[in-house]
Amino acid sequence: MNIYTESNRNTLPKVLWTFTISLAVSLLGFIAGNFLPPALFLPLMILEVVMLLAAFFVRRRKMLSYGFLYAFTFISGITLYPVVTSYLMTIGAEPVLMSLAATVIIFGGLSLYASTTKRDFSFIGGFLTASLLALIVIGIFNLFSPLSSTATLVYSFIGILVFSGYVIFDVNRIKQYGLSEEDVPLMALNLYLDFVNLFLYILRFFGILSSRD
Repeated sequence: MNIYTESNRNTLPKVLWTFTISLAVSLLGFIAGNFLPPALFLPLMILEVVMLLAAFFVRRRKMLSYGFLYAFTFISGITLYPVVTSYLMTIGAEPVLMSLAATVIIFGGLSLYASTTKRDFSFIGGFLTASLLALIVIGIFNLFSPLSSTATLVYSFIGILVFSGYVIFDVNRIKQYGLSEEDVPLMALNLYLDFVNLFLYILRFFGILSSRD
């Protein structure tokens, strides 16, 4: 799910800095996940979804605070722990590290391009929203009727493309139109969600490839 609001200009460096802090807070949450009992993960996942929905509904009221952002990313880091650990146990550390490295390279490269190009990519917003909804629907369907490995590979690749598009869209919108100071936490949350979802789809993609070896 992706959230967006905008106002004035020249806040991209502050958004990127806040996003970087969010990743650091998420890493702390990931480390904390190692010490939590497994019974707490499901309640925290539910809380994470509730917080995300709350952020979505208040996006136009400019009520998202830095405290909310960092609390969300800390909880998100905790809930990432069992997911990443599962991949570490099934496919090993190398594909997981490759996935993280690929995420950093793709995110960084696309962010650089989106922040320097003169093109306005706001026209892809509708397509990205429709694609995201399709991914969510397929993901829910997959819970009840699991996809084949080939279908999952294609699904993961499409997810990579969609969230790569969101990176370009979000960073480019800040560059083209800017946003107010009070909107910085919300846009940093956008970029955090772009990064994490991109990582998870790349991780799933490498996971399928590794299982075929």
